[in-house]
Amino acid sequence: MSWSKNLKKTGKLLESLKNHTTFKIGGPARLFSRPLNILELQRLIKDSREQGQKVLILGAGSNLLVSDRGVDAAVVKLDSAAFSKIKNKGDLVEVGAGKPVNQLLAFCAGKGLSGLEFMAGIPGTVGGALAMNAGVSLNGKKLAIGDLVESVRVMDYNSNLKIFDRAKLKFGYRQSSLAKHIILSASLRLIPQNKRVVKRKTAEYLLRRKATQDYSLPNAGCVFKNPPRDFAGRLIDSCGLKGRKIGGAMVSCKHANFILNADHATARDVLELMRAIRKEVKKKYKIILDPEIKIWK
Repeated sequence: MSWSKNLKKTGKLLESLKNHTTFKIGGPARLFSRPLNILELQRLIKDSREQGQKVLILGAGSNLLVSDRGVDAAVVKLDSAAFSKIKNKGDLVEVGAGKPVNQLLAFCAGKGLSGLEFMAGIPGTVGGALAMNAGVSLNGKKLAIGDLVESVRVMDYNSNLKIFDRAKLKFGYRQSSLAKHIILSASLRLIPQNKRVVKRKTAEYLLRRKATQDYSLPNAGCVFKNPPRDFAGRLIDSCGLKGRKIGGAMVSCKHANFILNADHATARDVLELMRAIRKEVKKKYKIILDPEIKIWK
């Protein structure tokens, strides 16, 4: 396929995605682009559409498994300054989709704004967190970023800009209506609080996450969604699957819902291990685990 001058200026051909994901797994993208602003993004989307080329949006690559063969697509990473801006007006924070979650939390702590502390330790971007409605279940209570959204600015795959207010958005468990759009920025309504209190709560959530989750080796976080009224990690653990290996992929001995890249794992290794896990859980509990991670083929 022949790319236009616009795409060639802003992108790289056959860029390996291995180093753009926390799993450290994946083949090349047909085109890898980091547009500098919205105008460049619109041109890229327009050119890709005209050439019949699929577009995939990449955040921090923290919830993603990429095929060993790579992807026949234009992969777009929105990490330039134009997509990472952040500011507040009172308790309303406006933040770009490319902003890492940890930087958003640091900003909120510095401004004395509470509500997002439960996100501490999530290794993603704001856009990714919004698309999958990232959150936690704690003491029977579910907390998610979607609960704090006032509005979201997006671009559709026809290059049109739109703003969705809260009433037009749908958030569910690890999903949202935003997944069909390119998220550009969001406005979040937070709660004024003493800065030291916000920092303390953020640190407590971070310590809790580090104590229970496994970041000793490359991984993509929780691999499966929790089924209703249960936890995928508990089910996998009770099947005796901690430490199970296929190729270079291994079920974490600390958190059974984590698959680690223990020894140059391939996407095929991970997928086969996922199939083995699902088979054992279904056999013992008659429960089918659904993937939480995205899989690019």
